[in-house]
Amino acid sequence: MSLLTPDLGLLFWMIVSFGMVLVILSKYGFPVIIKAIEQRKAYIDNSLEQARLVKEQLADVQMEADKILMDAKEKQHAILQEAITEKEKIIYEARTKAEAEARQQITEATQRIQEEKERAIRDIRSEITGLSITIAEKVIKEKIDSSGKQQQIINRLLDEVSFSKS
Repeated sequence: MSLLTPDLGLLFWMIVSFGMVLVILSKYGFPVIIKAIEQRKAYIDNSLEQARLVKEQLADVQMEADKILMDAKEKQHAILQEAITEKEKIIYEARTKAEAEARQQITEATQRIQEEKERAIRDIRSEITGLSITIAEKVIKEKIDSSGKQQQIINRLLDEVSFSKS
């Protein structure tokens, strides 16, 4: 017997065994294998569908995130504009108030200077008057001699001054 040319009986039993295995597999094995393959295919199809849905949801979320980001930027811009407007308003009010206070202080300082000037002029006039009187007294004392007429004039002037003060 040779390996390359099998005996006819052996060949018959091999074909019968192969047929039986084929029948058993086709009746019990292939349906289970086909069912498992179909389940696997359904699982893969389901996973692909879920992945597509997740991808769509992710795109929606991305669009929403972009929209929220744009809204936030717009709000930020509005807040910055409001802050700039408020800053300018505060600066304007502060400048106006400072100018008003400066004008008031200048007016008060001018008034105080004028009062001080008038007081100084009164003091100078008072001192000049006092000095003039003192000089006049000294000059008159030197010119007055012991004569009676001059003595009468002095008494009369003193009386007039006394009456005018009282």
